[in-house]
Amino acid sequence: MSRLIWLAVRITAVVAPVVVTFGYAITGGHTDVWMGAGCGLAVGVGIGLRGGSGSGPWTGILIGSMVGVVTALLAGTRDVGWGVIIPPLVPLAVGLIGGLDRSSLSGYREVSRETFILSALLTLGFIPALVAGDVSLAPLVAAVPLLGMPFTALLVGLLSHRREGWRDARPPWLLVLGASVLPALIGVLFGFGVIREDIGLSGIASVLWIVLMMTVSLVALPAAGFLLGRAAATWLRPRLQVLGQLAEYLRIMWVPIGGFAVGYLTIILLFAGFYGTLERFRPGAFADAGTRITDWVSFAFFTALAQDYAAVVPVSVGARSLVGVHLILSVGWALVLFAAVMSSIEPKLDRIARRHADEADD
Repeated sequence: MSRLIWLAVRITAVVAPVVVTFGYAITGGHTDVWMGAGCGLAVGVGIGLRGGSGSGPWTGILIGSMVGVVTALLAGTRDVGWGVIIPPLVPLAVGLIGGLDRSSLSGYREVSRETFILSALLTLGFIPALVAGDVSLAPLVAAVPLLGMPFTALLVGLLSHRREGWRDARPPWLLVLGASVLPALIGVLFGFGVIREDIGLSGIASVLWIVLMMTVSLVALPAAGFLLGRAAATWLRPRLQVLGQLAEYLRIMWVPIGGFAVGYLTIILLFAGFYGTLERFRPGAFADAGTRITDWVSFAFFTALAQDYAAVVPVSVGARSLVGVHLILSVGWALVLFAAVMSSIEPKLDRIARRHADEADD
């Protein structure tokens, strides 16, 4: 239990900042950002817990972040209506899962299972933002993903049935029957005026407009969401595998990198003290020098990177000489430690490379 809680905390710690920062960059509405964060966290944590401690965290983080950002983006344009916001989200998540793991969507049963789980997760993610935002028809809006689950599963299956490995020749009749519920419900709600909008049309034109909107909302947008999600995940899959292999190298290099960082920061802090001391006893050695240690640490940091720091300029010979010594030590530290690290970890890196080559041959 504690392992699952820790896994959920890790996913939340990554997904929440990503979605919230992107959300506020996209839209200024708090409810829109909360909606994106809620959906992203619900989907990310749910997928991560299903995947376990292996690939689960990274899959949950990736899909949760993408779903959360897209939700915030669509919610920020709420003037287009809930019929544009909600329909693409579940197919987008299903497409991402199918693109990352083709074997997970090999028939209508698997598609229905994934669609139901993701619909339930999105419903949970919608509820807090809808209640806090005092959105009209909040219960109905939150329930739409679950109500539309059979229709979404049928649409995803029809878009996937020609892929390699697909088992079912035709959809089950129960799925087809369940898929008819959502269009019928929307038609009834339109008929009774519950979700009717003033479109300035009447008679046949009004009916045709409603049919067009239902086609776009129920077919075009979900299909586009699924295909885009699957294409994005298919493109990302081999690149994520490369990153997974790099993680092994980084684990070996973590300690040497930490040692390099400690030494580099020690040089920066040491020379920050030298610069401050020189300016204290030789006022005017630096132009526009401050009196705070943070100013000298910033100047030492940019000096170590061989970058000019506009706020402080060395003027006297002693100041310039000190900067020169700092640059020599910084560059020397980087070169010497890099050579030492490579010579010490090269055998380990070679073993990893040979293992990857053997796995590729198999």
